Amino acid sequence: MKTAVKGWTARFLSLPPPLVVAGIYIATITMGASLMMLPMAQAMPMRWSDAFFMATSAVTVTGLAVVDVGSHLSLLGQAVLVTLVQLGGLGLMTFAVLILEIVGRPVGLMGEAYLREDLKQNALWRVGRLVRRIAVVVFAIEAVGIAILCLSFIPDLGFWPGLWAAIFHGIGAFNNAGFSIFRTGLMEYVADPIVNLVIPALFITGGIGYFVLHDLIYKRRWRYWSLNTRIMLAGTAVLIPWSVLMFAALEWTNPATLGGLDGIWPRIAASWFQGVTPRTAGFNTLDISGIHDSTAMLFISLMLIGGGATSTAGGIKVTTFVVMILATIAFFRRQTQLHIFGRGIGPDEVLKVMAIVAVSLVLVFCGMFLLSLSHDGHFLDIAFEVASAFSTTGLSRNYTPELNDFGRCVIMVIMFIGRLGPLTLGFSLATQLSPRVRYPQERIHIG
Repeated sequence: MKTAVKGWTARFLSLPPPLVVAGIYIATITMGASLMMLPMAQAMPMRWSDAFFMATSAVTVTGLAVVDVGSHLSLLGQAVLVTLVQLGGLGLMTFAVLILEIVGRPVGLMGEAYLREDLKQNALWRVGRLVRRIAVVVFAIEAVGIAILCLSFIPDLGFWPGLWAAIFHGIGAFNNAGFSIFRTGLMEYVADPIVNLVIPALFITGGIGYFVLHDLIYKRRWRYWSLNTRIMLAGTAVLIPWSVLMFAALEWTNPATLGGLDGIWPRIAASWFQGVTPRTAGFNTLDISGIHDSTAMLFISLMLIGGGATSTAGGIKVTTFVVMILATIAFFRRQTQLHIFGRGIGPDEVLKVMAIVAVSLVLVFCGMFLLSLSHDGHFLDIAFEVASAFSTTGLSRNYTPELNDFGRCVIMVIMFIGRLGPLTLGFSLATQLSPRVRYPQERIHIG
């Protein structure tokens, strides 16, 4: 028996690192679903399909929910859910390497390869030191956020319920998973200054990426920052004001959202909170099902852009979007070299950006088509749901509970691929051999 297990393990570990990482994520989802099916983890009966969907949504740090977290899961079930969020947000391989570091075991070359794949990095140095730094930064930021959230939740809910609410939402916010133990999300705190500052601060920080945080904390000066950090911060500095102002302009007089709030401050606070949410986390202080169709289209575009690479956010990533825009501008200007901030971007990176965008759009459209087969007549809700699942955002127009078993399977697959990255599994299946023959080139008609 032991020999058979060792043989199976050896064959599994001999697979390409992307497939091994995917297998570990699937195993974690299965374990999480099994724990949530325990009677002591449930406050109300759940089906296996409910548990698997919730576990997948948690490990992929999405936040879409087919059941109400507060009423269906007991305290143990909620603890399982938020633990899966923490594991998925920080990265399963990062956690594994951190545990090995704590017990004094070497990571090994194979472990470095798996971690490199999990963090989407081509090269890593001093893996243990890097992982320790990531863990320290993550847990420190989460602890500060939780402590401040206690100032708002404890007076309203009491000490222990308020502390748990702060822990649950603090961890969820940094890891960009929009689960809430409140039935209406954070709508009751639409004008609360602490919630409107701390929750966005946590998911924006978690959404810019670990290596950007590393540069900000340990390098501090612009000239020492990597090009990735510069592009990410510049892109975020543009997208945040744009999304907030556009949401306010589109929804200011909508009685179902901003128009239903009394006073200027609640409208401004809600515009800020809901404007920055779509690119990263799925929290809401307004009823998302009440937004205009134009706002829903804005949200879909922001969700598809997403956050930063090696972060807890999804989407095609801000750096990918910026490089795509730069490549488009360079084409119309007939420039042969792409550059920004005094640094050039090679053609290989541009081709990768094109591949990411193409594969992502194909995946999203396939998901929309498949859901339309069994959920005809709700196209905007379907498009919104698929974009949210792919970008692991977690926002929904209250359509997730309406999904049948087929629809749930489609959304689960999209969430899973969105978390791993659309090119991860593709690279593992593609040949790594470079062509030895160069073919004659010929022009084709494009556009």
